Amino acid sequence: MPRLFFGLEIPVQIKARLSKVRAEVSAAKWQSVEQMHITLLFLGDVDEGRLSAVCEAARRNPQAPFELSVAGLGCFGQPCAPRNLWAAIQPEAPVVSLHNAIKEQMERLGLITESRAFLPHITLSRFKRQPGSVEGLLAEYGEKAFGSFQVDQFVLFESEQSADGSVYTVVDRFPLSPIGEELQNS
Repeated sequence: MPRLFFGLEIPVQIKARLSKVRAEVSAAKWQSVEQMHITLLFLGDVDEGRLSAVCEAARRNPQAPFELSVAGLGCFGQPCAPRNLWAAIQPEAPVVSLHNAIKEQMERLGLITESRAFLPHITLSRFKRQPGSVEGLLAEYGEKAFGSFQVDQFVLFESEQSADGSVYTVVDRFPLSPIGEELQNS
């Protein structure tokens, strides 16, 4: 069974800027440039027989394209003992709206989705036991602008575990289209 999630791809130039944040921090497992993305909705293991229904449901999303900026850093957990270090995105509202629409479509298919609050972000590092502090990184990059980009599609990824961490493969792409155009074509 493939392990699937919906996400947004990040332009290469923004990934390159984000990769410069790396520093020697105890227990940090830095994400590779290939792993950087914005998770919209994690589905987990999905039976291959349901894949076409998942893709068909995702195509029924009438959201218009939008602009995102990547600026600043944050962390889950305390800065002195973080669980994750991440880059913030703005505005959050269109990403949250897209998340909610996909979540609703997947739940209509009977898929169980995460119930915790959704906070759109780009994971830069994960931390194991006894993590080092990221307070210096938050102070240095807390307000830094990493770039902006147009979001005109979202992606269904397959996640496979490897010795070097997760490898993400694009399963399908779903274009966003202005709502007016979508309604005219109905």
